Amino acid sequence: MDTPLRLEVIVASVRPKRFAPVVADWFLRRARADAAFDVGVIDLMNTPLPVDLTENDEVRAFQRRVEAADAFVAVTSEYNHGYPASLKTAFDSVKREWRGKPIGFVSYGGLSGGLRAVEQLRQVVAEIHMVSVRETVSFHEAKRKFDAEGETRDGAALDAADRMLRQLAWWAATLRTARATNPYPGS
Repeated sequence: MDTPLRLEVIVASVRPKRFAPVVADWFLRRARADAAFDVGVIDLMNTPLPVDLTENDEVRAFQRRVEAADAFVAVTSEYNHGYPASLKTAFDSVKREWRGKPIGFVSYGGLSGGLRAVEQLRQVVAEIHMVSVRETVSFHEAKRKFDAEGETRDGAALDAADRMLRQLAWWAATLRTARATNPYPGS
């Protein structure tokens, strides 16, 4: 188990002219600098999951990718005090592959910084047997927090990202060992 932990970063927003790539790219740079992780990206804009939850080749490929991961971070906006429908479709398109794996959240939005969406998502991921790490990265008035190069000087966000990555690494390593030695019940 000395191999890096596979971290999949899920980019939730699929809206035209979305701000998601700025936030996601910033977080990806931080995550990829952490030697504990091998980092991939699942951009839901480029992941065609049917909203009726039927299974097809794209869904099966998505399921395999979730199965192979040790941890996840959802980069999510907040729409009307909630999370994007694309993210709920992603969670609902997979079943057992999510179980016994940790997830962290990077949220952004207006005054709430996406925190209302994250609080709702914590309920969703608990239901699919995931472990939500405590630390969250949140950008209030996100468009004002990033410069033209996509960097931020938001000290709270920088600190939260580092703490969240440490928590994810601990949970991912612990749960990977547990899944290998004692499979999650109901899997």
